[in-house]
Amino acid sequence: MTSHVLAADIGGTKLAAAMIGEDGTVLRRREIPTPVALPGEGGVVSDALTGLLHEVAGDAPPLAVGVASAGPLDPFAGTVSPVNIPAWREFPILARVAEVVPGVPCHLVGDAVAAAAGEHWRGAGRGSAAMLGIVVSTGIGGGLVLDGVPYSGPTGNAGHIGHIVVDPGGLPCPCGNTGCVETIASGPSMVRWARAKGWHGLDGRELARAARDGEAVAVAAFEVGADALASAILSVAAVCDLDQVVIGGGVAGAGEVLFAPLRRAVAGRAHLGFVRRLRVTPAALGRDGGLVGAARMALLGGSTR
Repeated sequence: MTSHVLAADIGGTKLAAAMIGEDGTVLRRREIPTPVALPGEGGVVSDALTGLLHEVAGDAPPLAVGVASAGPLDPFAGTVSPVNIPAWREFPILARVAEVVPGVPCHLVGDAVAAAAGEHWRGAGRGSAAMLGIVVSTGIGGGLVLDGVPYSGPTGNAGHIGHIVVDPGGLPCPCGNTGCVETIASGPSMVRWARAKGWHGLDGRELARAARDGEAVAVAAFEVGADALASAILSVAAVCDLDQVVIGGGVAGAGEVLFAPLRRAVAGRAHLGFVRRLRVTPAALGRDGGLVGAARMALLGGSTR
C-alpha cells in the first residue's frame, strides 16, 4: 500500500481527482467538466467520475479515499444530492467510489468543509486555532476548524454560513428563509443588484472588472455584498471565537474590490475585544483546496465533530 490518499472534488461544473501525499502535497491531478445529465441519468456523471479516479489512482491502492462534494449530502449514509447535479438525488457516491478501490476506507465530506480543512492544513489558514473557511461563488458555503481540528458537525453540515439571515426584510432564499447572506453576497446576487441599478454586464467576472475600473454601480455592488458577508462573519466570529476567516471561490477572485470593503466592514463592526483580532485573508490553494481538504479528512478518519 502507498502512503498516498486518493481525493475527489465533485461540483456542478467540474470533477477533479488527485493523489495527495500524507504531507498534503498534490502528486497527480486530473480535472474534467462535469457531464450534463438529466434526472435519471446519474450513471453519466458517476461513470465520468469513476473513470477519472481509475486514471489517477493507478495500480497501487491508496491509504484512504476522501470525496468532497457539493450538497446536500449525508456523509454517514454515503449519499449526495447536489443542487447543481440534478441527476444525483441520494446518489450512493461512496459505494460507487469503493468499486474503484475495493477494501480501502472511503470518506465523504461537504465541499466547503473540505476547502476549509485544506486551507487550514496547507494553505492560508495554517496555524489558526479557530478558522472559518468560506467559498463565495454561485452560492456561499463554509466550513469550520475549531481548536485546530476540522469540525463538520453531527450531519456534516457545520459552518453553512450562506444561510445566516442578515436582512430579515430582504429577498426570499431557496432554503425557505428571507434575507440570507447568499441572497446578497453571492456572485449572481451581486450581479442582480447591479443590473437593477442600471449596470448592463452579464456575470460576476465582468462585474469585478467593472469594479476594478471604478464603475460606480459595480463598486457599490461589491460594497453591498461585502457588508452582508461581514455581518455573517462577525456573527460566527462571536459564537465560535474565531481568529481567522479564509475566503475562496470565484467571487473571491475579484481580489481587493471584495476584500477591501469586506475588511473595512469587519473592522468597523468588530466591537468585542476578542473579535477585533480576527484576520480576513484570501484562500491560497485555489482549485486544489477541496482536494487537499478531502485528503485531510480521509487521513483524520472522515467527518469530525
